[in-house]
Amino acid sequence: MEIKTFEEFDLDAKLLRAITEMGFEQPSPIQAKAIPVILEGKDIVGQAQTGTGKTAAFGIPLLQMIDTKNKNLQAIVLSPTRELAIQIAEEFRKLSKFSHGIKILPIYGGQDITKQIRSLKGGVQVVIGTPGRVMDHMRRHTLKMEHVKMVVLDEADEMLNMGFREDIETILTAIPDERQTILFSATMPRPIMDIAKKFQKNSEIIKVVKKELTVPKIEQYYYEVKRRNKNEVLSRLLDIYAPKLSLVFCNTKKGVDELVEDLKGRGYFAEGLHGDMKQQQRDRVMKRFRNGQADILVATDVAARGIDVDDVEAVFNYDLPQDDEYYVHRIGRTGRAGRNGKAFNFVFGKEIYKLRDIQRYCKTKIVAKPVPSVHDVTSTKIEKVLNQVTEMIENEDLETFITYIEERVNQEDITSIDIAAALLKLAIGQGENANDATFDFGETGAQDGMVRLFVNIGKKQGTRPGDILGAIAGETGISGDLIGTIDMYDRYTFVEVPRECAKQVIDVMKDAKIRGKSINIEPANSK
Repeated sequence: MEIKTFEEFDLDAKLLRAITEMGFEQPSPIQAKAIPVILEGKDIVGQAQTGTGKTAAFGIPLLQMIDTKNKNLQAIVLSPTRELAIQIAEEFRKLSKFSHGIKILPIYGGQDITKQIRSLKGGVQVVIGTPGRVMDHMRRHTLKMEHVKMVVLDEADEMLNMGFREDIETILTAIPDERQTILFSATMPRPIMDIAKKFQKNSEIIKVVKKELTVPKIEQYYYEVKRRNKNEVLSRLLDIYAPKLSLVFCNTKKGVDELVEDLKGRGYFAEGLHGDMKQQQRDRVMKRFRNGQADILVATDVAARGIDVDDVEAVFNYDLPQDDEYYVHRIGRTGRAGRNGKAFNFVFGKEIYKLRDIQRYCKTKIVAKPVPSVHDVTSTKIEKVLNQVTEMIENEDLETFITYIEERVNQEDITSIDIAAALLKLAIGQGENANDATFDFGETGAQDGMVRLFVNIGKKQGTRPGDILGAIAGETGISGDLIGTIDMYDRYTFVEVPRECAKQVIDVMKDAKIRGKSINIEPANSK
C-alpha cells in the first residue's frame, strides 16, 4: 500500500502538528518506506542520499517512541561530523516542538565537554553525537546506555571512510541487545553489510536511490533575502522581468495564503493552490491561470503536481524545496517547448548550504545576483517603454499625434521634451499604484515640492545625518542630492524628500535598519 499522508502512520497528534507546521505535506519516498517499518520495531538498512528527507525518516519514529516520563537516555544517533549532528538536532527540535518533555542534545568535539556533562546530568532522552565524542563520554561514564531503545547510524559509509569503524563497534557493543538498530548509508560497501550482519537482527533493506537529476536549460539565479523582505524582492523581480505567467513555490499552505493576500494587495493578479482546497476550487484557479486572468500562481509542491502550462516564463522558489528532486520538478515547469525560462531562488543564512547540495546533485549552476533596488525597477520600466516607442516610430503612422503635440507646444510654454517626459512618467505609472506620485500627504511643514518625514532614530542612538541619507538613497535608489534638509534631534530625525518619491521611501524603508536598528518612518506633522 502506498503511503500518501503522514496521518496514515498513526502518529502522536503533537508530532503530526509539528510535521504540518514544518511544511511537510506528503512523505518523501524514503519516509513512506522507512517510517512504518521502524514504527513496527524492526531493524533497517536504508540506502538514501542527502536531500531525500532521511533525517525525518528516522527522526519521526524515533521521537514517537520516546517516553517523556522517563528522563533516562533512550536513543542515540551517530553522525560523522559536528555539522551534521547540529543539523539533525535542529530538525529533531522542530519535530518535537509540541512534544513537551523531550530533551535533545548534540555532542561533538570542539565543544566544551563540561557543558555537555552538565546537560547530560540534567536528563537527556536523545543524544546526537560524533563517534569520538560519544566514546569520550562513555569512558567518563557520563553516558548511561542501559535504557537505550534505539540507535541510528546516519551516513554510515562516511563514518567508516573517516576511520570510525572500531568506535562504532565499541558503542554498539555497549548498548543493550534489546535495542532497535537503524542504519542509513548512501552506498552499501561490504564493511557496511558486515556491521549490519553483526549488530542487527533480521534487518529489512530499504532502497531509495535518487534518480539521475538533470535540469533543463533554464537560467537559474539566487538572491540572499531575509524572510521579511521576500515579498518586496519578489515584487521587484516581477516588475523587472514581467513574465507572462509565473509560478511561485512555498513550502506551507499558510505561506501560500499569506503571499497571495500580499501580492493582491500590491495590485498583482495572483491565485493560490494547496492541499486544503477542494477540487472544484483547484479547477477554478487553474482555469484562471491558463486563460491569463491570473498571471501568478502560488503553490505548494503537492498541489502543483499536474500543472502543465506551456507559457510559464518564470519559477520563483520563495522557499527552497525540502527535497532536491522537487527542485527539478519545480523549475522544469518553465522553459518548455524550446522557450526561454528563468528560475529565481530566495535563500538566507544556512540555506546557502542547501542550495549547494541542490547544485551538486542536479549538476547545475545557480548564479548569485544582487537584490534589485527600486531604482533598477524604474529603469527597467523606462527602458521597456522607450523600446516600444522606438518600434512605434519605425512602424506606425504618427502624423495625427505629431500635429497634436505641435499645437500644444505652440500654445503653452513647454517643449516637446517636456511632453515626452510627462508621457513616459504616465506610462511607467500604469504598472504601479497609479496614485503614488500624487499621493496627498497633507501639510508636513516641508519646502514646496517636498514631504517632511519623521524617523524614530536620533543622536542618542549614535546616528549621523549621513546614515539617514545613505540608508534612504541605498534602499530606494533615489539620488542622494534629491534628498533635502535633515534635522536631527536626540531621539528622532526629520528628513525632506521629493513629494513624488515620498510614498516609495515610506514603503521601502519600513523594513530597513539604520545602524542595525529597526526604524519607523512616517509623514511628519506640520511644524
